[in-house]
Amino acid sequence: MQAAKPVDMQNLQIFVAAAEERNMSNAARRLGITQSAVSQSIRQLEEQFGVVLFNRERRPLSLTAAGLALRNRSQALLADASRLKAMVIEASRGIKPDLRVGLVDSFASTFGASFIRELLDQSSTLSVRSGLSPYHGEALLARDFDIILTTDAMDDFDNLSRRRLMSEQFLVITAKSYPGELNNIRDLNKLAQSLPIVRFNRQSHLGMQVDRFLRRIDARVPHRLELDEADTVASIVAAGIGWAITTPLCLLQGEGHAKSLRLHFLGGNPGTRSLYLLGRRNEYEQTFSQCYRIARDLLTAELPKRLDAIHPRLQELVSIDDEQHSPD
Repeated sequence: MQAAKPVDMQNLQIFVAAAEERNMSNAARRLGITQSAVSQSIRQLEEQFGVVLFNRERRPLSLTAAGLALRNRSQALLADASRLKAMVIEASRGIKPDLRVGLVDSFASTFGASFIRELLDQSSTLSVRSGLSPYHGEALLARDFDIILTTDAMDDFDNLSRRRLMSEQFLVITAKSYPGELNNIRDLNKLAQSLPIVRFNRQSHLGMQVDRFLRRIDARVPHRLELDEADTVASIVAAGIGWAITTPLCLLQGEGHAKSLRLHFLGGNPGTRSLYLLGRRNEYEQTFSQCYRIARDLLTAELPKRLDAIHPRLQELVSIDDEQHSPD
């Protein structure tokens, strides 16, 4: 069977110019080539893919659905290619890399500034985005991020390097004025009948983990209220509107409301979540190790005392992984 012919990068560059200019003459002028060369490159791409890329009956030119898909992907490929030579040369000279990092919200809000300050010394340019773990995982696979700090280990993907930083147990928070005790599932069900649970967004990894925990303990909790951010969850609970299942790190994210909250520590097996550092295997290996060291050192030095300022028992719910024994 004959191997597929590789796509010519120069043809892609010409196609993108024509797509952006919406005119082949303007694309030719921009690239310093003839209009016939532009037309020929686009015909070659159309023949290679077996699709029509431009609607030539309209002026200015417009892209077909196939053309839109190719333009979007080509722009990313050409950007990567333009950086390739510089990245290889810089790596050979030990020059710091350009780095794109994704941070889960609960870490970004609590330790992000300190993490970024130290990471700046390890990179030439640094781009950092925070948000929900599932979106960061998709961006890592799509090569929009180089490294992510996430609560989703993405165990189904073999081509990733992963190191666990810490794990933390769930706890229940209510308003300070809540009079009851929460010692077992019966108490939790009783609470759910009197107040709505303030759920984390079910598209977030924590939201999915809390839902699994509630199903596991057979808690009958109606779905009525859902929010995106831990700080907002804490404020709603502090106002007495509902209650929530959260973690120490998320509680730290909403520490401004901590004095108005009552913490309930669940016995038995309360459920846990973990924090991981993920990257693509065999890429940025030295930087990946440096990111792990920075994040772990920050958590070790700062997390216990900051949790202790909220409640001394919170430290018992957190386990920071040993550097020598963190699983890959």
